[in-house]
Amino acid sequence: MSAVNIMWFRRDLRLTDNAALYHALKAGLPVVPVFIFDRHILDKLEDKADRRVEFIHAALHDMQQQLQAMGSTLHVYYGFADAVWSQILNDYPVANVFTNHDYEPYALERDAAVQQMLAAKNIGFHTYKDQVIFEKGEVLKDDGKPYTVFTPYSKKWKAKLHDSFLKAYPTENYFAAFLQQEVKPIPSLASMGFQQVDKPFPARLLKAELIKKYKDQRDIPSIEGTSRLGVHLRFGTLSIRKLAAYAQPLSEGFLNELIWRDFYHMILWHFPQVGKGQAFKPQYDFIKWRNNEAEFKAWCEGNTGYPIVDAGMRELNETGFMHNRVRMIVASFLTKHLLIDWRWGEAYFAQKLLDFDLAANNGGWQWAASSGCDAAPYFRVFNPTLQTQKFDPDLKYVRKWVPEFESLTKYVPPIVNHEMARKRVLEVYKQALG
Repeated sequence: MSAVNIMWFRRDLRLTDNAALYHALKAGLPVVPVFIFDRHILDKLEDKADRRVEFIHAALHDMQQQLQAMGSTLHVYYGFADAVWSQILNDYPVANVFTNHDYEPYALERDAAVQQMLAAKNIGFHTYKDQVIFEKGEVLKDDGKPYTVFTPYSKKWKAKLHDSFLKAYPTENYFAAFLQQEVKPIPSLASMGFQQVDKPFPARLLKAELIKKYKDQRDIPSIEGTSRLGVHLRFGTLSIRKLAAYAQPLSEGFLNELIWRDFYHMILWHFPQVGKGQAFKPQYDFIKWRNNEAEFKAWCEGNTGYPIVDAGMRELNETGFMHNRVRMIVASFLTKHLLIDWRWGEAYFAQKLLDFDLAANNGGWQWAASSGCDAAPYFRVFNPTLQTQKFDPDLKYVRKWVPEFESLTKYVPPIVNHEMARKRVLEVYKQALG
């Protein structure tokens, strides 16, 4: 067999508008598309009905159908990355590997190891920006340092934005470059130790009306005011360029959410310690958390006696989704009312959220705990009752997820008194921060 190039898909599960795929297809050699179900990641997933694995599996089947129609195939492997790459290099005379950047700590280690393995065989390793609009050092302060506050970052981001950054990569013009091969079977979920759940995933729909009304409706959990596209951005079944280009003329508020996403990826890149369990503001690592396991269990299960908190947690447990406003409320409640380490909440969200993304999840939790960049000041303690009155005044959301909340006999009493908890957390934070 003559030399080939490999396109290594990771969190970019689409054949259109894909940066690395575009460069691979244009590079002059037949392209073999590859995806690895990485056991380093999968073996850590305790829930074998993890719907994210099912989502990836379904996305790969969609890609396989498209490739099959072109006379090509997707090669899907299950194993540890180093062993899989040894197998690929044994099976194919590889000239180059193309892939898109991943900014997470494990991904950086994995990619460095693979690059070293390839370099030993004189094989090129080419990576590209694809999952964000601006990355790494593309949006910096005038002194060349990274921003740590969102508002000035977003202003610079918008000032730098030009149509060229939102332009799609026309991969479809080069599909003839895929290596012509018989279809290779995709490992079943069962063969990897996972189960099919068969609940519907959020549709990959761009809704103009929703985006136009986003700023006014985004905080109301009882209505469909958010796009639910997070899982599609997380795994790259939707191009960030396509979404940003679509949203830009419709809603600055929605565009700001995409900028927050870039912001947190930029923070993870410049301050990698946040992805390894450290507070962005080191002094917050001295907080004396209570870490009461019974209270944490009640929070996880949605049995705190605070209806808006319980509604959010039950929605998460049932659907793998939680409304943005409610995420802030439940995170504030765990860290401030219960004085439980934000890392516990971060890990629970990482386990449950369909759209879990390390950079954004860490950013959100550290914001709530006041330990992050551009965080809520530590003396801000959300009052769940006031939050309910403001954002769910008719209790539609609460009634949907906590139908028993109006029954004195069926609903649990509050796990903690708000005023007492507020005073307690302020004292503990003050002590830790001097």
